[in-house]
Amino acid sequence: MADGLLGRRGPLQAGERVLLVDGRQRRYLVELQAGKAFHTHAGWVDHDAIIGQLPGSEVRGSAGRRFLVLRPTLGDVVLKMPRGAQVIYPKDLGAILLAADVGPGMRVLEAGVGSGALSMALLRAGAEVVGYELRADFAEVAKRNVATWLGEAPYRVELRDVGEGIDGGPYDRVVLDLPEPWRVVPHAVEALAPGGILLAYLPTIGQTAQLREAMEAHGFVLCETAEVLRRTWHIEGRSIRPDHRMVAHTGFLTSGRKGPAREEPAEP
Repeated sequence: MADGLLGRRGPLQAGERVLLVDGRQRRYLVELQAGKAFHTHAGWVDHDAIIGQLPGSEVRGSAGRRFLVLRPTLGDVVLKMPRGAQVIYPKDLGAILLAADVGPGMRVLEAGVGSGALSMALLRAGAEVVGYELRADFAEVAKRNVATWLGEAPYRVELRDVGEGIDGGPYDRVVLDLPEPWRVVPHAVEALAPGGILLAYLPTIGQTAQLREAMEAHGFVLCETAEVLRRTWHIEGRSIRPDHRMVAHTGFLTSGRKGPAREEPAEP
């Protein structure tokens, strides 16, 4: 991967995005352009005062307020980038990479690419990704986000219904973010390499139960379902307590491994 905005080093340059953090920890994703200014309710910040600075520097706005300047992380980008579909939260992206055991050189079939957030996580883990997407507008948003943030990457998106079949196997992993993943299970069995992993992300437990039934009927083993709940803490002097708000349920992660071949899978 090359020429993307994530992972750059050295001084900040015109044309890249930076994260401005104010004194109340509010975050703003800003594209630097020479001669421009970023306006807030508390005044503005000249882009020229940021260009050429190193990440971690502080700049002052027109009202004297200080802003910390950083290059954004993938988590920052996922929450603020242009999107078509609902984005997968950063807390789930990390869990997906571990549950699906995605690593360098793996071939991954991803279906339901949405805005490309999961695609970017898979690519940054070193995988080669082929995406299936039904909606052309979602596919374009995903490709644009990947190109902007990662640059040239081993990534291809095809407009097709994964429920009608998977071509180009074997794949090391099949990762699904779509409403009816049980339709894909018979095709995933054929497309996965021996011992490969199928992982699906679903919002409801009813969908998850139907998926698990299909996976077990088609010979997947070591099946597991989990959710990730993220709670931050307020720590200030002797005031230590959980924050009043947390990112609780967002989706269920279900994974399983392709088991021994079966001559005739049972009906789910």
